[in-house]
Amino acid sequence: MKIKKTNKSYSEVKKLPKGEHKLPIKPNFLMKKLVNTVGKSELRSVGFSYTEVDMEKAGDGPWLVLMNHSSFIDLSIASEILYPRSYNIVCTSDGFIGKEWLMRHIGCIPTQKFVTDLKLISDMQYAAEHGSSILLYPEASYSFDGTATRLPRRMGVLFKKLGIPVVMITTYGAFARDPLYNNLQKRNVKVTAQIKCIVSKEDFKTKSTREIDAILDDAFSFDYFKWQKDNNVIVNEPFRADGLHRILYKCPACKAEGKTTGKGITLTCNGCGKVWEMDELGQMHAKEGETEYPHIPDWYAWERECVKEEVISGTYSLDADVDIGLIVDFKSLYMVGSGHLHHDGSGFTLKGCDGQLDYSQGPMSCYSLYADYYWYELGDIICIGDKECLYYCFVKPGVNVAKARIATEEIFKHLKESRKTSD
Repeated sequence: MKIKKTNKSYSEVKKLPKGEHKLPIKPNFLMKKLVNTVGKSELRSVGFSYTEVDMEKAGDGPWLVLMNHSSFIDLSIASEILYPRSYNIVCTSDGFIGKEWLMRHIGCIPTQKFVTDLKLISDMQYAAEHGSSILLYPEASYSFDGTATRLPRRMGVLFKKLGIPVVMITTYGAFARDPLYNNLQKRNVKVTAQIKCIVSKEDFKTKSTREIDAILDDAFSFDYFKWQKDNNVIVNEPFRADGLHRILYKCPACKAEGKTTGKGITLTCNGCGKVWEMDELGQMHAKEGETEYPHIPDWYAWERECVKEEVISGTYSLDADVDIGLIVDFKSLYMVGSGHLHHDGSGFTLKGCDGQLDYSQGPMSCYSLYADYYWYELGDIICIGDKECLYYCFVKPGVNVAKARIATEEIFKHLKESRKTSD
């Protein structure tokens, strides 16, 4: 997938008019058929099938459809399950670049990841009032390690405000087939899904917001590497460890960061020389000595604990030279030059474009971070910004965006807990 790029100066981009807000469009039959047809061949290639659970509780709709975000096949899966039902899709604004008309007419509602967007709630209400279901990925980002990414709190408030049944689409095999770290290389894995009603209209009358949040947390408690092992799902492609250093960036043997390289079926620490092999069930095995973390999410969780310690001690920081892209409308990604990104317990600062750009973002502005691998096949990115402008920071090799996402989450949690303690 590509994105339209334009080279402009920072000052030129800041003068561009912002796109006006538009109400969601309920897709017509032709647009629904188009979306459904586009994904058919890929779904056939993975032998896709799905099951329904408790859907009699959901009624005829409209529904709020939640879905975990595992890979690029997710939208095709949703379309196959929901077709020919009318639904609108809450979609990141960068997906509209260069194709706004098409995206709006297939039902997409643009929003900015991890940026407060009150208009989104009214857009969702408008869609539901006009008989359209709403497809929402509450994680807002792809899973890095095959487990659920951090969810926003008090989603139950939104559910009750909409007042429509909530159903959950959970995929199985989508992550194993095309994990984000693996450079878009697809594996031969069967993909299935389940659609289940998790909150009915009656539940809104009897359950509290906290109870509904607990239902959501339970629905998003998954571990796809464990699922792969438990279900004996074989991934024998010789490139299965390519890019694995994107999530396993810290060596548990020598504690060095940024020294690991995932290539072929092995992960190697170039600091101490230790090598692990990734087997056909997604488990790690040291070639010599102790296997510290056979289960990849456990390794990733250990890295999180290390970052948490840095945050608490005040030693965490990120400094990275970056190429900077701006999104201020739906016409293009505007490449405006280079700069420097700094991140620590006080938040983000981005400076560049020959002194014209100086942007700061506080640590409590959001609970997580839009970070991505090989974004639109351009490179690894860290995205910050607000409702006026998004700053896409393309990092150089050696900068790990996963650690930046973890750090953002841990700084937010630490400051929130500190404030509770002081009150």
